Amino acid sequence: MMKFLLMMMFMMIFCFKKKMFWMVQMLLFLMMFMFMNMTINVYNFTNLSYMLGMDMISFGMILLSIWICSLMLMASESLYKNNFYLGFFVFNILLLLMMLYLTFSIMNLFMFYLFFEASLIPTLMLIIGWGYQPERIQAGMYLLFYTLFMSLPLLLGIFYIYNEINYMMMYMLKFNNMNIMLLYLSMVMAFLVKMPMYFVHLWLPKAHVEAPISGSMILAGVMLKLGGYGLMRVLVFMQKMNLKLGYLWIIISLVGGTYISLKCLCQIDIKSLIAYSSVAHMGLVIGGIMTMNYWGYIGSYIMMIGHGLCSSGMFCLSNINYERLSSRSMFLNKGMMNFMPSMSLWWFLLASSNMAAPPSLNLMGEISLIISLVSWSKISMIMLMLISFFSAAYSLYLYSFTQHGKYNMGIYSFYGGVSREYLMLMLHWFPLNMLILKIDYLMIWF
Repeated sequence: MMKFLLMMMFMMIFCFKKKMFWMVQMLLFLMMFMFMNMTINVYNFTNLSYMLGMDMISFGMILLSIWICSLMLMASESLYKNNFYLGFFVFNILLLLMMLYLTFSIMNLFMFYLFFEASLIPTLMLIIGWGYQPERIQAGMYLLFYTLFMSLPLLLGIFYIYNEINYMMMYMLKFNNMNIMLLYLSMVMAFLVKMPMYFVHLWLPKAHVEAPISGSMILAGVMLKLGGYGLMRVLVFMQKMNLKLGYLWIIISLVGGTYISLKCLCQIDIKSLIAYSSVAHMGLVIGGIMTMNYWGYIGSYIMMIGHGLCSSGMFCLSNINYERLSSRSMFLNKGMMNFMPSMSLWWFLLASSNMAAPPSLNLMGEISLIISLVSWSKISMIMLMLISFFSAAYSLYLYSFTQHGKYNMGIYSFYGGVSREYLMLMLHWFPLNMLILKIDYLMIWF
């Protein structure tokens, strides 16, 4: 595990060299395939070195992080053309990847907290440094204060646990049962804000709309998954308390998911719509984890991987339109089928994956989550039906509104997609829809 960390550290040297932008990206792809071929034990932590190690959950999340980071560089060609602080940008992305890698692979609870919070800094720099509108400062503050406000109790909770049992290895914590309500709330709330759960979700659409494409991709692709990953690790030793209070989060998530889905139908900014749809999807993930059963756990994991690829791809598409038209408004991005018919296919493929059409991972995740939530309570079926229906509704609304209709007469010059963009979309869509062939790996590991 340490070798990949060193590889990332030495890649940082390339940031200060000229014309090394694509070199870093190729090395990230190389690292991805090296990591993919690591031997992994399905039941225990493997590849141990120092404090690092990985089990199946970490494995999927680290793969997702490396994949999305390499695609972020591919998506940011406009920075490369303008040479806009390029070295610092690549350095920032590698730093972020290191933080995420350490967050997912570290086995010490306190160190996990440390890197969990540290991953916020490069994200903030991406939004404030390379964002488009002046409101990005406000969006950065929202992101910072929402997540920091709830993470102090998490730190105190971790100190309390250490004080009580004198060790912090995540694998060992499962032999304890902490039945304290205040501790439970302090441990869980930080992750719920990060997910984000409805009521504490306001930072997400703001951050997405103001972030550059790379910022949006990493936010949607990996940062939201930190919350789910944290919950999966923490609830293992808080089961008794979760049995008493878990219903609360499930209710908020399901009702909130339905309401947010309706809110998606009101959006006129493409990025904003995709960001709100993330909140609805993550609501289902929270519900699945909180039911504390096998199907929910696995469904949440599959949904997180699927949503990471799908949402990131959707943001890429919105950015491709934004680079052409300098606008993300749905009223101006109309009739795109006339200009870029082949891009229209990718819009369709990713929008259909977003509404969990087969053969995407989202479908598999959603089926598992529906099974788990209905087995938890039959009444949840009402909300699940609404969420599923509206998710199809807003995905189709997004697709039909942008691709059909009379195009904007204000467009005076235009060019079709370039191979880099099609490759980038292919690399989002292919794993998203082909991993379903290996779904047995994801279903039996637990």
